[in-house]
Amino acid sequence: MSEPRTERAGSPWRPTEAPPPEQRAAFHRLATAIRTTISLMMDSNAPAAELDAASATLEAFNAQLAAGPRDRPLWGYAEPATSGDTGAFYDSSPLSGPANPLAPPMTLRVDGDEVFGTAVFGLAYEGPPGHVHGGFVAAAFDELLGLVQSSTGNPGMTGTLVVRYRRPTPLHQELTFRGRVERTEGRKIFTTATLHAGETLCAEAEGIFIAVGNEHFRAMAEQHRPPPA
Repeated sequence: MSEPRTERAGSPWRPTEAPPPEQRAAFHRLATAIRTTISLMMDSNAPAAELDAASATLEAFNAQLAAGPRDRPLWGYAEPATSGDTGAFYDSSPLSGPANPLAPPMTLRVDGDEVFGTAVFGLAYEGPPGHVHGGFVAAAFDELLGLVQSSTGNPGMTGTLVVRYRRPTPLHQELTFRGRVERTEGRKIFTTATLHAGETLCAEAEGIFIAVGNEHFRAMAEQHRPPPA
């Protein structure tokens, strides 16, 4: 049995467009349902027979998706850093995308010269018992600071990310992030951020982003498209 094709090669990139409203809402609903399934599975103590029955249902649904239309466009951006636009479209982001079931998802907003974020991480993101895996903490900072650097109007990519873990970051609790641009030096954009659980400082981050022109990302997208049949 061949593996299902999961790459996006061949899909057009439409950074300034969104899917049709009804389709977008359906993707959001499906991602939420899958996200809920993941959360429930991580805490389930169901007997093997029930788990096997659920697996059969999901396998049938996967077969249905695999047989249907594929290669949908990449609407918007898959991360804030590459946009250079704080009002851009990020539905596919693995951290803040409501159409991506891997995302917690984070909620980000710009307020003046700062960017604020909130997120609740469930059991699927556990590292130390009852706490968020440090790798996801770092990824959340990268997402937040990507939007911070895009507030300068420059699309870019992470050059350096330094995270200092002050306290374990709890699961199942709303976390708040706060980030800002400290300074720019040529193409380098220096950013900082904090992560709190309530009044507790859990982590701090410093990121250096490198401004990259939109034409570079367009070339990357074209490079990963297969040649015409």
